[in-house]
Amino acid sequence: MDIEAKSSGRDAELASQHVPNVDLKFHDFERTVEDGNVERGLKSRHIQLIALGGTIGTGLFIGSGGVLAETGPAPLLISYLIMSALVWILTLDLAEMASWLPLRGMTIPYLVQRFVEPSLAFAFGWNYWFAYSMIPPAEATASAVIMEYWTTAVPPAVWITIIIVGENCGPCPNFPLWLITDVRVLAVCVLLNLMAVKYYGEVEFWFASVKVIAILVLLIIGIVIFFGGTPTHDRIGFRYWVHPGSFKFFLKDGNTGKFLAVWDALIRAGFSYILSPEIIANTAGECEAPRRNIPKAARRYIWRLLLFYVGGALVIGVIVPYNDKRLLGAGNASASPFVIGIHNAGIPVLDHILNAVALTAAWSAGNSQLYSASRMLYGMACNGKAPKIFRRCNRWGVPYMAVLASSLLSLFAYLNLSSNGADVFVWLTTIITVSGMINWNIILITYLRFRAAVNLNGIGHKLPFRSPLQPYSTYSTLMILSLMCITNGFAVFFPHNFSPAKFVTSYASFPIFLILYLGHRLWAGWKTAWIMPITELDVMSGLEEVEETTRRDVDSGGHFG
Repeated sequence: MDIEAKSSGRDAELASQHVPNVDLKFHDFERTVEDGNVERGLKSRHIQLIALGGTIGTGLFIGSGGVLAETGPAPLLISYLIMSALVWILTLDLAEMASWLPLRGMTIPYLVQRFVEPSLAFAFGWNYWFAYSMIPPAEATASAVIMEYWTTAVPPAVWITIIIVGENCGPCPNFPLWLITDVRVLAVCVLLNLMAVKYYGEVEFWFASVKVIAILVLLIIGIVIFFGGTPTHDRIGFRYWVHPGSFKFFLKDGNTGKFLAVWDALIRAGFSYILSPEIIANTAGECEAPRRNIPKAARRYIWRLLLFYVGGALVIGVIVPYNDKRLLGAGNASASPFVIGIHNAGIPVLDHILNAVALTAAWSAGNSQLYSASRMLYGMACNGKAPKIFRRCNRWGVPYMAVLASSLLSLFAYLNLSSNGADVFVWLTTIITVSGMINWNIILITYLRFRAAVNLNGIGHKLPFRSPLQPYSTYSTLMILSLMCITNGFAVFFPHNFSPAKFVTSYASFPIFLILYLGHRLWAGWKTAWIMPITELDVMSGLEEVEETTRRDVDSGGHFG
């Protein structure tokens, strides 16, 4: 059967489904004519590459080096395999909910409010906004670290300043013009996010494409180095898995040290994935044919994770020993593990090219996460969880006030003034990872309640996409992520290993989230239900808008670029 015809037939069936007159309290977003509205300008290829662009960032290019230096190549590979599986399940759960209700202005906090309760949605939304907004300063810090591969003569604060205000400064006689242009990460991210979403999507598509091509090239180079096809003709194979070894004992010797190494690697690998699967759901309100494109992007996501992350982790463990002093956390953090491996192999020039690609990775990741932060803030404003000013859109449908507010946290990058770049990068990524994992657990709980409400209403067969292996896959993922979240700072409790900075960054997100949650409950009134009964969950309201979008998709032939 023709796949396209089959897909169009399915969309026609969805478009023809009758939705009864139900309470519209969840559909009625608070928007006015003066506020404007977001536009559906993202195509399928934009969504898939935006999600992938947010995934492939400095977590893989830089942070993976820290994991390798601390735990060894085997824990690095194992952690990326496990995290890919967990993120795959989370992505499918989100795709099922988002493809059923891809309303304009819809964000994940809206789903939490609809299927759990409003106070949890309030804390969830602000926690996510904070985590998303912290990505650009983390990427700016990583960019300053990357620049140290070329020169350490320039203080990191100079790079941070150029990165933040680069678009407003003219040529500087002390620095090459190409260098100043290459590190204008945050300013360009802000400007791109103020453009019409279709232009943002196109630029991010090409940003992410550069990273995808780079990773593919790196995988090929890893194979070449493995078999000795370099100028030195040194066939290294799995040499570094033998000496210095596949495991680096973490905190303890023997099998206990190996287990702790794997668990530490799993927690630290979380930053490479954190906040990325949510991007697919966050684009639901601005993509064309959401019931077609969101499931398509979700299904393909796992193969990209396995190829780029698991493949990348394997290559890193093969071409770089974990005791290399240039790895993040092992020395001056002056290079990506990919760059170090290529330099060690004696391949000329390529290490500099790939270091420039790592800068592009920081640029793209910061760009996509600033997009998510602004849409999160916009959605909360539309839903009454943030000040109304943040729902204002310009004539291109861009929530410009939300974009500008989200970019302010970029100033956290100046923590480099009091500490070295490697420490600041770890602090920021730890805060982001813990905040993201707290919300991942809430997403899984939200999905379980959504699926229960769907089953109760007998509409499971009408869903445009269904996550497989349910509910067992979600329960198992929830258990693992909960343990990771609670034990993320376990190392500080070992004797002679306590660090105030590590303790604060590992656990500060918990009291902040609790204050937001209890504060909203106090404001809303303690007499409200702590969790809405399944029988009161509304899975039908708002589908009129979705059906109209689906009809247009069917009428246009269901073909999008």
